[in-house]
Amino acid sequence: MNRTQLIDAVAASLQVSKNQAGNCINAVLGAIADNLTEGDQEVAIPDFGRFFVKNVAARQYVNPSTGEKMTVEAHDKLVFKPSDNMGYYSRKHAVNK
Repeated sequence: MNRTQLIDAVAASLQVSKNQAGNCINAVLGAIADNLTEGDQEVAIPDFGRFFVKNVAARQYVNPSTGEKMTVEAHDKLVFKPSDNMGYYSRKHAVNK
């Protein structure tokens, strides 16, 4: 599913215009992104899952084509861990089903 299909699905489910659905999706995704980059770096949605920022340590690897050893610097990585109850979430929050 791409962004357009998501907007179409939300608009149909809530019986609102595609413009309104797009604005809602942008607001939700913006709030998640803001919290992950500038807030406490974790967004937990019960029965759905959680997004969090994980620090990945520096490591060395070997370039397979040249055999040269290179270093990947430490960096932050965005991770999503789905809830074990994700199926319950989709049934619990279904609209017009």
